[in-house]
Amino acid sequence: MSGACLVFVGSLNREAPYFQGARGVGLGVYSFDEATLEIRKLAETNDVDNPTFLTVTPDGSRIYANSEVFAWREGTISAYRFDRGSGTLTYLNKQPSLGSITAHNTITRDGTKLLVANYGMGEGGPDRAVAVYGFDRDGALSPPLASVSHKGTGPNAARQERSHAHSVTETIAGGAAIVADLGTDRLVSYRIEQDGNLTKLADSALPSGAGPRHLALHPNGRFVFVMNELDSTVVSMVLDEATGKLSVIDAKPAVPAEARDSNHCADIQISPDGRFIYGSNRGHDSVVIMAVDQQTGTLGLVGYVPCGGATPRNLALTPSGGHLFSANQNADRISIFARDAGTGMLTDTGRAIEIGTPMCVRIVR
Repeated sequence: MSGACLVFVGSLNREAPYFQGARGVGLGVYSFDEATLEIRKLAETNDVDNPTFLTVTPDGSRIYANSEVFAWREGTISAYRFDRGSGTLTYLNKQPSLGSITAHNTITRDGTKLLVANYGMGEGGPDRAVAVYGFDRDGALSPPLASVSHKGTGPNAARQERSHAHSVTETIAGGAAIVADLGTDRLVSYRIEQDGNLTKLADSALPSGAGPRHLALHPNGRFVFVMNELDSTVVSMVLDEATGKLSVIDAKPAVPAEARDSNHCADIQISPDGRFIYGSNRGHDSVVIMAVDQQTGTLGLVGYVPCGGATPRNLALTPSGGHLFSANQNADRISIFARDAGTGMLTDTGRAIEIGTPMCVRIVR
Protein backbone atom coordinates (compact mmCIF):
# COMPACT_ATOMS: atom_id res chain seq x y z
CA MET A 1 0.00 0.00 0.00
CA SER A 2 1.41 3.39 -1.01
CA GLY A 3 1.32 6.38 1.32
CA ALA A 4 -0.07 9.78 0.47
CA CYS A 5 -3.16 10.42 -1.66
CA LEU A 6 -4.90 13.58 -2.81
CA VAL A 7 -8.65 13.63 -2.22
CA PHE A 8 -10.88 16.02 -4.19
CA VAL A 9 -14.41 16.66 -2.93
CA GLY A 10 -17.39 18.41 -4.50
CA SER A 11 -20.08 19.51 -2.06
CA LEU A 12 -23.45 21.18 -2.54
CA ASN A 13 -23.51 24.95 -1.93
CA ARG A 14 -26.77 25.98 -3.64
CA GLU A 15 -30.23 24.72 -2.75
CA ALA A 16 -32.11 22.43 -5.13
CA PRO A 17 -35.61 21.05 -4.46
CA TYR A 18 -34.58 17.42 -4.96
CA PHE A 19 -31.67 17.60 -2.46
CA GLN A 20 -32.08 17.80 1.33
CA GLY A 21 -30.18 21.02 1.96
CA ALA A 22 -26.97 22.60 0.69
CA ARG A 23 -24.42 22.82 3.50
CA GLY A 24 -21.25 22.41 1.47
CA VAL A 25 -18.40 24.69 0.44
CA GLY A 26 -18.01 23.82 -3.25
CA LEU A 27 -14.63 22.33 -4.15
CA GLY A 28 -12.15 21.06 -1.55
CA VAL A 29 -8.78 19.27 -1.65
CA TYR A 30 -7.39 17.07 1.11
CA SER A 31 -4.39 14.84 1.69
CA PHE A 32 -4.87 11.32 3.04
CA ASP A 33 -2.14 9.03 4.35
CA GLU A 34 -3.14 5.38 3.96
CA ALA A 35 -0.68 4.22 6.60
CA THR A 36 -1.64 6.63 9.39
CA LEU A 37 -5.17 7.58 8.20
CA GLU A 38 -4.20 11.25 8.69
CA ILE A 39 -6.41 13.71 6.80
CA ARG A 40 -5.44 17.33 6.13
CA LYS A 41 -7.35 20.03 4.30
CA LEU A 42 -5.13 21.62 1.64
CA ALA A 43 -7.39 23.99 -0.30
CA GLU A 44 -10.99 25.06 -0.72
CA THR A 45 -13.06 27.36 -2.93
CA ASN A 46 -16.71 28.34 -2.85
CA ASP A 47 -16.54 29.76 -6.39
CA VAL A 48 -18.01 26.64 -8.04
CA ASP A 49 -21.80 26.32 -8.02
CA ASN A 50 -22.93 22.86 -6.91
CA PRO A 51 -20.01 20.71 -8.11
CA THR A 52 -22.00 17.48 -7.97
CA PHE A 53 -19.45 15.61 -10.07
CA LEU A 54 -15.81 16.16 -10.90
CA THR A 55 -12.90 14.48 -12.66
CA VAL A 56 -9.23 14.90 -11.83
CA THR A 57 -6.16 14.28 -13.99
CA PRO A 58 -4.02 11.34 -12.79
CA ASP A 59 -1.35 13.69 -11.44
CA GLY A 60 -3.91 15.74 -9.51
CA SER A 61 -2.97 18.97 -11.25
CA ARG A 62 -6.29 19.72 -12.96
CA ILE A 63 -9.92 19.41 -11.88
CA TYR A 64 -13.03 19.62 -14.05
CA ALA A 65 -16.18 20.24 -12.01
CA ASN A 66 -19.78 20.12 -13.21
CA SER A 67 -22.22 22.71 -11.90
CA GLU A 68 -25.71 21.26 -11.44
CA VAL A 69 -28.05 24.14 -10.66
CA PHE A 70 -31.81 23.66 -10.63
CA ALA A 71 -33.75 25.66 -13.29
CA TRP A 72 -30.63 26.51 -15.33
CA ARG A 73 -31.20 25.60 -19.00
CA GLU A 74 -27.49 24.77 -19.13
CA GLY A 75 -25.04 23.75 -16.47
CA THR A 76 -21.37 24.65 -16.65
CA ILE A 77 -18.03 22.87 -16.40
CA SER A 78 -15.29 24.71 -14.49
CA ALA A 79 -11.59 24.01 -14.93
CA TYR A 80 -9.16 24.49 -12.02
CA ARG A 81 -5.45 23.92 -11.55
CA PHE A 82 -4.14 22.55 -8.24
CA ASP A 83 -0.55 23.19 -7.19
CA ARG A 84 0.75 20.51 -4.80
CA GLY A 85 3.66 22.62 -3.67
CA SER A 86 1.68 25.66 -2.57
CA GLY A 87 -1.61 23.86 -1.94
CA THR A 88 -3.55 26.36 -4.01
CA LEU A 89 -6.47 26.14 -6.43
CA THR A 90 -6.38 28.42 -9.48
CA TYR A 91 -9.43 29.02 -11.67
CA LEU A 92 -8.77 28.44 -15.39
CA ASN A 93 -12.12 28.89 -17.13
CA LYS A 94 -15.61 27.48 -17.58
CA GLN A 95 -17.81 26.44 -20.48
CA PRO A 96 -21.58 25.84 -20.88
CA SER A 97 -22.57 22.17 -20.73
CA LEU A 98 -25.20 22.40 -23.52
CA GLY A 99 -27.78 20.77 -21.26
CA SER A 100 -29.49 21.01 -17.88
CA ILE A 101 -28.69 19.08 -14.66
CA THR A 102 -25.10 18.38 -15.68
CA ALA A 103 -24.47 15.00 -14.07
CA HIS A 104 -21.11 13.44 -14.98
CA ASN A 105 -17.84 13.93 -16.82
CA THR A 106 -14.71 12.01 -17.73
CA ILE A 107 -11.31 12.77 -19.22
CA THR A 108 -10.46 10.52 -22.17
CA ARG A 109 -7.63 8.07 -21.68
CA ASP A 110 -5.40 9.91 -24.14
CA GLY A 111 -5.91 13.12 -22.12
CA THR A 112 -7.14 15.17 -25.07
CA LYS A 113 -10.86 15.56 -24.38
CA LEU A 114 -13.51 15.90 -21.69
CA LEU A 115 -16.84 14.10 -22.15
CA VAL A 116 -19.83 15.53 -20.25
CA ALA A 117 -23.27 13.97 -19.62
CA ASN A 118 -26.37 16.08 -18.98
CA TYR A 119 -29.25 14.42 -17.13
CA GLY A 120 -31.74 16.96 -18.48
CA MET A 121 -35.03 18.15 -17.01
CA GLY A 122 -37.98 19.62 -18.84
CA GLU A 123 -37.53 21.05 -22.31
CA GLY A 124 -35.78 24.04 -23.82
CA GLY A 125 -32.23 25.22 -24.27
CA PRO A 126 -29.69 23.15 -26.22
CA ASP A 127 -30.88 20.00 -24.36
CA ARG A 128 -27.91 17.84 -25.39
CA ALA A 129 -27.28 14.52 -23.66
CA VAL A 130 -23.49 14.50 -24.15
CA ALA A 131 -21.01 17.24 -25.03
CA VAL A 132 -17.30 17.00 -25.89
CA TYR A 133 -14.54 19.51 -25.08
CA GLY A 134 -10.85 19.89 -25.79
CA PHE A 135 -8.09 21.50 -23.70
CA ASP A 136 -5.62 24.27 -24.33
CA ARG A 137 -1.97 23.99 -23.28
CA ASP A 138 -2.76 25.16 -19.74
CA GLY A 139 -5.68 22.74 -19.33
CA ALA A 140 -8.47 25.27 -19.84
CA LEU A 141 -11.54 23.97 -21.64
CA SER A 142 -12.20 24.68 -25.30
CA PRO A 143 -15.69 25.62 -26.46
CA PRO A 144 -17.78 22.50 -27.16
CA LEU A 145 -16.37 20.44 -30.03
CA ALA A 146 -19.45 18.27 -30.56
CA SER A 147 -22.62 17.03 -28.89
CA VAL A 148 -25.40 14.48 -29.26
CA SER A 149 -28.99 14.28 -28.04
CA HIS A 150 -31.05 11.30 -26.90
CA LYS A 151 -34.78 10.70 -27.19
CA GLY A 152 -37.08 8.17 -25.58
CA THR A 153 -38.94 7.18 -22.42
CA GLY A 154 -39.25 4.30 -19.99
CA PRO A 155 -42.10 2.72 -17.98
CA ASN A 156 -41.51 4.73 -14.79
CA ALA A 157 -43.65 7.81 -15.50
CA ALA A 158 -42.16 9.86 -12.67
CA ARG A 159 -38.50 9.27 -13.53
CA GLN A 160 -38.44 8.11 -17.16
CA GLU A 161 -40.63 10.73 -18.84
CA ARG A 162 -37.72 11.56 -21.17
CA SER A 163 -34.08 10.74 -21.81
CA HIS A 164 -31.80 11.23 -18.80
CA ALA A 165 -28.12 10.66 -19.62
CA HIS A 166 -26.56 10.03 -16.21
CA SER A 167 -22.96 9.11 -17.01
CA VAL A 168 -20.45 8.76 -19.83
CA THR A 169 -17.62 6.22 -19.49
CA GLU A 170 -14.76 5.54 -21.89
CA THR A 171 -13.94 1.88 -22.54
CA ILE A 172 -10.72 0.31 -21.27
CA ALA A 173 -9.36 0.06 -24.82
CA GLY A 174 -10.13 3.74 -25.34
CA GLY A 175 -11.59 5.58 -28.28
CA ALA A 176 -15.19 4.65 -27.46
CA ALA A 177 -17.62 5.78 -24.79
CA ILE A 178 -20.73 4.27 -23.20
CA VAL A 179 -23.55 6.56 -22.06
CA ALA A 180 -25.92 5.26 -19.37
CA ASP A 181 -29.37 6.72 -20.06
CA LEU A 182 -31.57 6.33 -16.98
CA GLY A 183 -34.65 7.61 -18.80
CA THR A 184 -34.61 5.12 -21.65
CA ASP A 185 -33.11 2.01 -19.97
CA ARG A 186 -30.34 1.94 -22.56
CA LEU A 187 -26.57 2.06 -22.86
CA VAL A 188 -25.54 3.97 -25.97
CA SER A 189 -22.03 3.37 -27.35
CA TYR A 190 -20.15 5.95 -29.40
CA ARG A 191 -16.83 6.10 -31.19
CA ILE A 192 -14.88 9.21 -30.16
CA GLU A 193 -13.49 10.72 -33.35
CA GLN A 194 -10.23 12.67 -33.49
CA ASP A 195 -12.10 15.95 -33.94
CA GLY A 196 -14.35 15.20 -30.96
CA ASN A 197 -17.42 14.13 -32.89
CA LEU A 198 -19.34 11.14 -31.54
CA THR A 199 -20.35 8.41 -33.99
CA LYS A 200 -23.05 6.09 -32.69
CA LEU A 201 -21.99 2.45 -32.62
CA ALA A 202 -24.72 0.58 -30.74
CA ASP A 203 -27.78 0.83 -28.55
CA SER A 204 -27.98 -1.84 -25.81
CA ALA A 205 -31.15 -2.48 -23.82
CA LEU A 206 -31.39 -3.14 -20.09
CA PRO A 207 -34.44 -4.57 -18.29
CA SER A 208 -37.46 -2.29 -18.49
CA GLY A 209 -37.54 0.21 -15.62
CA ALA A 210 -33.97 -0.54 -14.51
CA GLY A 211 -32.75 3.07 -14.74
CA PRO A 212 -28.99 2.70 -15.47
CA ARG A 213 -26.93 5.34 -13.65
CA HIS A 214 -23.19 4.58 -13.42
CA LEU A 215 -20.78 1.99 -14.85
CA ALA A 216 -17.65 0.20 -13.66
CA LEU A 217 -15.26 -1.45 -16.12
CA HIS A 218 -13.36 -4.67 -15.51
CA PRO A 219 -9.61 -4.31 -16.17
CA ASN A 220 -9.88 -7.02 -18.85
CA GLY A 221 -11.96 -4.63 -20.97
CA ARG A 222 -14.65 -7.26 -21.63
CA PHE A 223 -16.96 -6.94 -18.64
CA VAL A 224 -19.06 -3.87 -17.84
CA PHE A 225 -21.00 -3.54 -14.58
CA VAL A 226 -24.07 -1.29 -14.39
CA MET A 227 -25.62 0.21 -11.27
CA ASN A 228 -29.34 0.59 -11.89
CA GLU A 229 -30.91 3.31 -9.77
CA LEU A 230 -34.59 2.60 -10.21
CA ASP A 231 -34.85 -1.17 -9.69
CA SER A 232 -31.85 -1.44 -7.31
CA THR A 233 -29.93 -4.03 -9.30
CA VAL A 234 -26.38 -4.57 -10.47
CA VAL A 235 -26.07 -5.97 -13.99
CA SER A 236 -22.94 -7.47 -15.51
CA MET A 237 -22.55 -7.26 -19.28
CA VAL A 238 -20.05 -8.29 -21.91
CA LEU A 239 -18.76 -5.71 -24.39
CA ASP A 240 -18.14 -6.49 -28.05
CA GLU A 241 -15.36 -3.98 -28.74
CA ALA A 242 -15.76 -4.27 -32.51
CA THR A 243 -19.42 -3.25 -32.51
CA GLY A 244 -19.85 -1.46 -29.17
CA LYS A 245 -22.78 -3.75 -28.34
CA LEU A 246 -23.29 -4.88 -24.73
CA SER A 247 -25.09 -8.08 -23.75
CA VAL A 248 -26.40 -9.01 -20.30
CA ILE A 249 -24.54 -11.79 -18.47
CA ASP A 250 -26.05 -11.59 -14.99
CA ALA A 251 -28.22 -9.41 -12.74
CA LYS A 252 -28.36 -9.34 -8.95
CA PRO A 253 -30.35 -7.22 -6.47
CA ALA A 254 -28.22 -4.56 -4.76
CA VAL A 255 -30.24 -4.68 -1.52
CA PRO A 256 -32.31 -7.24 0.40
CA ALA A 257 -35.82 -7.79 -0.98
CA GLU A 258 -37.51 -5.89 1.85
CA ALA A 259 -35.45 -2.74 1.10
CA ARG A 260 -35.94 -2.51 -2.67
CA ASP A 261 -39.07 -0.34 -2.64
CA SER A 262 -37.40 2.40 -0.59
CA ASN A 263 -33.91 2.29 -2.12
CA HIS A 264 -32.24 4.16 -4.98
CA CYS A 265 -28.81 2.94 -6.05
CA ALA A 266 -26.16 5.49 -6.97
CA ASP A 267 -22.47 4.77 -7.60
CA ILE A 268 -20.44 1.68 -8.49
CA GLN A 269 -16.69 1.05 -8.22
CA ILE A 270 -14.43 -1.91 -8.99
CA SER A 271 -11.30 -3.06 -7.16
CA PRO A 272 -8.00 -2.60 -9.06
CA ASP A 273 -7.72 -6.37 -9.62
CA GLY A 274 -11.29 -6.63 -10.92
CA ARG A 275 -12.33 -9.19 -8.30
CA PHE A 276 -14.91 -7.13 -6.39
CA ILE A 277 -17.43 -4.41 -7.11
CA TYR A 278 -18.88 -1.92 -4.63
CA GLY A 279 -22.23 -0.18 -5.02
CA SER A 280 -23.89 2.56 -2.97
CA ASN A 281 -27.47 2.23 -1.74
CA ARG A 282 -29.41 5.37 -0.82
CA GLY A 283 -32.28 4.37 1.44
CA HIS A 284 -30.73 1.14 2.65
CA ASP A 285 -27.70 3.37 3.40
CA SER A 286 -25.23 0.64 2.67
CA VAL A 287 -22.41 -0.40 0.39
CA VAL A 288 -23.10 -3.68 -1.36
CA ILE A 289 -20.09 -5.89 -2.09
CA MET A 290 -20.14 -8.44 -4.91
CA ALA A 291 -17.50 -10.84 -6.14
CA VAL A 292 -16.84 -11.10 -9.87
CA ASP A 293 -16.17 -14.45 -11.54
CA GLN A 294 -13.08 -13.64 -13.58
CA GLN A 295 -13.95 -16.09 -16.35
CA THR A 296 -17.67 -15.57 -16.80
CA GLY A 297 -18.38 -12.11 -15.35
CA THR A 298 -21.17 -13.46 -13.14
CA LEU A 299 -21.74 -11.88 -9.73
CA GLY A 300 -21.88 -13.30 -6.23
CA LEU A 301 -23.08 -11.43 -3.15
CA VAL A 302 -20.38 -10.95 -0.50
CA GLY A 303 -22.40 -8.74 1.84
CA TYR A 304 -23.65 -5.31 2.85
CA VAL A 305 -21.81 -2.79 5.01
CA PRO A 306 -23.48 0.29 6.58
CA CYS A 307 -22.21 3.36 4.75
CA GLY A 308 -21.29 5.23 7.93
CA GLY A 309 -23.93 7.91 7.41
CA ALA A 310 -26.96 8.55 5.22
CA THR A 311 -27.51 8.72 1.46
CA PRO A 312 -24.20 7.42 0.04
CA ARG A 313 -24.20 9.27 -3.29
CA ASN A 314 -20.65 8.56 -4.44
CA LEU A 315 -17.83 6.11 -3.76
CA ALA A 316 -14.10 6.16 -4.45
CA LEU A 317 -11.29 3.65 -3.97
CA THR A 318 -7.74 4.74 -3.26
CA PRO A 319 -5.34 3.85 -6.12
CA SER A 320 -3.90 1.00 -4.04
CA GLY A 321 -7.39 -0.38 -3.42
CA GLY A 322 -6.66 -0.34 0.31
CA HIS A 323 -9.43 2.07 1.29
CA LEU A 324 -12.92 3.02 0.10
CA PHE A 325 -14.49 6.44 0.69
CA SER A 326 -18.29 6.86 0.89
CA ALA A 327 -19.65 10.38 0.35
CA ASN A 328 -22.73 10.34 2.59
CA GLN A 329 -24.70 13.28 1.27
CA ASN A 330 -27.25 13.71 4.05
CA ALA A 331 -24.88 12.91 6.92
CA ASP A 332 -22.34 15.65 6.03
CA ARG A 333 -19.63 13.02 6.20
CA ILE A 334 -17.29 11.06 3.94
CA SER A 335 -16.68 7.77 5.74
CA ILE A 336 -13.40 5.91 5.23
CA PHE A 337 -13.30 2.10 5.11
CA ALA A 338 -10.34 -0.27 5.09
CA ARG A 339 -10.66 -2.91 2.37
CA ASP A 340 -9.53 -6.52 2.63
CA ALA A 341 -8.11 -7.34 -0.80
CA GLY A 342 -8.58 -11.06 -0.25
CA THR A 343 -12.22 -11.14 0.84
CA GLY A 344 -13.39 -7.79 -0.52
CA MET A 345 -14.93 -6.88 2.85
CA LEU A 346 -14.92 -3.36 4.26
CA THR A 347 -14.24 -2.24 7.82
CA ASP A 348 -15.16 1.25 9.01
CA THR A 349 -11.97 2.93 10.23
CA GLY A 350 -13.90 5.50 12.25
CA ARG A 351 -12.09 8.21 10.32
CA ALA A 352 -13.97 10.62 8.08
CA ILE A 353 -13.91 13.92 6.26
CA GLU A 354 -16.56 16.05 7.94
CA ILE A 355 -18.02 18.28 5.21
CA GLY A 356 -21.50 19.55 4.42
CA THR A 357 -23.48 17.72 1.73
CA PRO A 358 -20.65 15.81 0.01
CA MET A 359 -21.65 14.86 -3.53
CA CYS A 360 -18.51 13.53 -5.21
CA VAL A 361 -15.09 12.30 -4.10
CA ARG A 362 -12.09 11.56 -6.33
CA ILE A 363 -8.71 10.19 -5.22
CA VAL A 364 -5.28 10.17 -6.92
CA ARG A 365 -1.80 9.30 -5.70
